[in-house]
Amino acid sequence: MKVLVAPLDWGLGHATRCVPIIETLLKNGVEVVLGTCGSLKHFYSEAFPSLQQVDLPSYGIVYPTHGFQMPAWILSQLPRLHSIIEEEQRCVENLVSTLGISAVISDNRFGAYSNRVPSVYITHQLRIAFPFASRFLETIGVHFHAAKMLKFSEIWIPDLEEFPGFAGRLSHQKLHRPCHYIGPLSRFMNIAGNAKIPSPEKRYRFLGMVSGVEPMRTKLETLLRETFAKIPGEHALLLGKPSSSIEKERFGNVTLFSHLSKEKFQNLVQESEYFISRPGYSTIMDQSFLGSNCLFIPTPGQTEQIYLGKILAKFKYARVVEERNLNAEYLASAFEGPIYRLPKSNLGLLENTISAFMEQLK
Repeated sequence: MKVLVAPLDWGLGHATRCVPIIETLLKNGVEVVLGTCGSLKHFYSEAFPSLQQVDLPSYGIVYPTHGFQMPAWILSQLPRLHSIIEEEQRCVENLVSTLGISAVISDNRFGAYSNRVPSVYITHQLRIAFPFASRFLETIGVHFHAAKMLKFSEIWIPDLEEFPGFAGRLSHQKLHRPCHYIGPLSRFMNIAGNAKIPSPEKRYRFLGMVSGVEPMRTKLETLLRETFAKIPGEHALLLGKPSSSIEKERFGNVTLFSHLSKEKFQNLVQESEYFISRPGYSTIMDQSFLGSNCLFIPTPGQTEQIYLGKILAKFKYARVVEERNLNAEYLASAFEGPIYRLPKSNLGLLENTISAFMEQLK
């Protein structure tokens, strides 16, 4: 049995959250083929060096310079994205024929499905968040996304079934498709199932992680570098550049890491008192398993992250601050008061869902 796993190339988050799916498939004797492009190739070459990778079209997402430009930018991208989705679907149908693919698992790739074999669509955004001023358009977005999901055999939702989960109303929406809540996905899921590991000595006060697409990724990198440099103590900054040839360098009292393996990243998080990043959904799920004390900085204009930030703050899962309000004075005192933690999950949800899906393929 051969399954194509195809994550969206919108940052590394979709790729990292597919890791436990790939591991579970491999554990069950499935041959996995990875549909990749760009930086995803480097990530998976390190995570799964023996697996075959095949090219899929890149969505080539680059954010506008200013957050308020986001709604107009999204509308301007629709014709280009439509062409990419059509090309993507042709590629997948060709791979099904040439490689003998038995099923397709797509993480948010609209065109990664086949009309000839069962196809799964993974998303936590059954409802796509719109800016408050254009909230009246959200219903249109729901119907648009639902129409795209009709192309797939079933939908897997990486969240808790009980509201609010991690994504609130984004992931809790009725669908006219078979759907399964599979719990949060993370390459660190195995940590929750292991015996309590003694916490290592804290080497760093703040650990920042930069992710997402340009130019917002670099903007956050610069902001965190400059902010950390003004706060006494040792800090670390992970740049999210898996293709960089420089693994580690120093910037005053800040240690910069271009990219780290799963094990090294886990160690770095556990050696740091506080974790700071964008509230990308995959990052939130990772930190729920790593048990970090988190501060999240939503990307300006990125309505999903802004909404997720509100949910995290409301239920005291994490601290959240707007990018314009982040400075050394704020950060030095941000974690005073109670410790916030993200909720845990039932680890059997994913395995049970994959087992049931495999039974259908026999």
